Amino acid sequence: MSTAKPAKPAGTAETTVESPSKSPSESAETASESAKNTKASASSRRPYHHGDLRRAILTAALDVIAVDGPSALSLRDLARRAGVSHAAPAHHFKDRTGLLTAIAAEGFGLLAGAIGEAADLKDAGVRYVRFAREHPAHFQVMFAPELLRDGDLELTTARALAADALSHAVSAVPAEGRGPDARLAGVAAWSLAHGFATLLLGHNLDGAVSERDPEEVFRALASMLFQAPAE
Repeated sequence: MSTAKPAKPAGTAETTVESPSKSPSESAETASESAKNTKASASSRRPYHHGDLRRAILTAALDVIAVDGPSALSLRDLARRAGVSHAAPAHHFKDRTGLLTAIAAEGFGLLAGAIGEAADLKDAGVRYVRFAREHPAHFQVMFAPELLRDGDLELTTARALAADALSHAVSAVPAEGRGPDARLAGVAAWSLAHGFATLLLGHNLDGAVSERDPEEVFRALASMLFQAPAE
């Protein structure tokens, strides 16, 4: 005698229920992990720079030089300060020498602009001293050729512009007020301004200048050197 299974009522659909492979908490953890991986992947594809990285590195370098001098510079440290990978600065400056060369070129460009706006030679000297006081880090690097890349076009161009600005200021002085050799007069003017600025930054003139305005002191010195002969 055979036993037949009872027939399902008509219209009843057969369904299959599968047990879930993961609990809700496990699914949430998986989604969270996936989001983290996506974020990390996107982060790894970001460019190494942020904003104007070149300017950020230059500014950080100038801050270090102003406090501790050029010998304290480290590209790795500057990258850390700027919040980028340690290799990022090399994309702009290649190496430490390239960075210092860029600083010097920028400094000579700023100096050329300052001197170029001078009313006369005395004012050019005052502006030279003012530049040294306002940009002491640039000033330290500009006149240290052993730190710079010789033949760099940007540096050579900026240096020539500064020299031309000073030469123009000297040539505007009548011959009787500067002597017959304009070139030597330029050396004298540069030596006075540069020497005064260097001594001033090194605090070697603290006693002599005291509370006086350094720019006014320089004007007085320049008057002693460049003046029309008494008739």
